[in-house]
Amino acid sequence: MVLTVSKTEHRQNVERQIKEHQPRIRSFIKNRVPINEDAEDIAQDVFFQFVKTMDTTHNPIENISGWLFRVARNLIVNKSMKKKEESLPMESDTDDSGDIFATLFPQTDEADSPVNVFIRSLMWEELELALTDLPIEQREIFELTELEGLPVKEIAAATGVATNTLLSRKHYAVKFLRKRLKSTYEELINQ
Repeated sequence: MVLTVSKTEHRQNVERQIKEHQPRIRSFIKNRVPINEDAEDIAQDVFFQFVKTMDTTHNPIENISGWLFRVARNLIVNKSMKKKEESLPMESDTDDSGDIFATLFPQTDEADSPVNVFIRSLMWEELELALTDLPIEQREIFELTELEGLPVKEIAAATGVATNTLLSRKHYAVKFLRKRLKSTYEELINQ
């Protein structure tokens, strides 16, 4: 038996997904792109690609949230590289703290240097691989708090899992990820 979805139902599903994910994606982008107009352009591009993919592919996107965040991250990196490609510095402008997570989630204008953007894109790839090695409970809490920006209390209320349990899972996830990403990070900044 083949189930078919009408165009109207398909369009309503796409619109529902956009409404559901748009606030978190916009927040994710705005936290990483200092210029508001650039952040808005990237957000529009993310959802344009989403609609295009949903309309043209026969294989459904299994993890819509993950797909949207990955597209947003890639567009942020691409935009940063295009803006800075003429002025490549001769040496690295990496964060003085040497913190892996400061590289992944930069808070300064220096984060937009081409070298830092390149290092960050490689670190994101390594992070994605490392996340697959975490136990599912640890991976979920890390992704929800760090990638989607949800508060732990909100997650606890939605899942029924105690806040302390979630914080413990996140602690172990961060500890594992720091250890796992440390050598890659050191190789990249010491080149």
